[in-house]
Amino acid sequence: MVDLPTHTIVFEILTRLPAKDVGRSKSVCKQWYALLSTQDFVRIHCSRSVVSSNQRVLLIDDLTCSVRPIISNNNDYGPSSIVTFPFHHQNNDVSILSHLNGLLCVCLNHTYELLLWNPTTTAFKRLSTPDSHGFYINNLDAIGLYVDADDDYKVLHIKRRSGVVGSFADPMSHSEEILD
Repeated sequence: MVDLPTHTIVFEILTRLPAKDVGRSKSVCKQWYALLSTQDFVRIHCSRSVVSSNQRVLLIDDLTCSVRPIISNNNDYGPSSIVTFPFHHQNNDVSILSHLNGLLCVCLNHTYELLLWNPTTTAFKRLSTPDSHGFYINNLDAIGLYVDADDDYKVLHIKRRSGVVGSFADPMSHSEEILD
């Protein structure tokens, strides 16, 4: 019997699994955890999830949030999976400001707090701090997500206050918790 190289298992087989199964696979061993946490793995996994059979739509209603598969032959949605908001929110009070590789930057409209949220795993990270850093003001601010030259996820928060524009690139330490 021939053993498959770990690289083949990780990059040819595991990149084709649903995100929840990839998260579970991280507990197999330390080596798999490290390989499944790399930016290369995330990029390949995301590119393979673009296949039409893997396409999903996130629907946010007044009281619920659901994920539904897209049925490509008739542009309809399949049965939904309910996703609960892991953070406190009020009815219809969450705005999606930006997205990248399945991550969402959302604003809780009643507090103006910014959060980075992975709806697949329900993990989230608060980007706002008690010293008013990271709070979002509608019609004055803009938010973007990007990957920098070191393959780290970043949040770009552009603020306009009294005619002055400032931009802040927030490093997302512990982003692996959001991606899992």
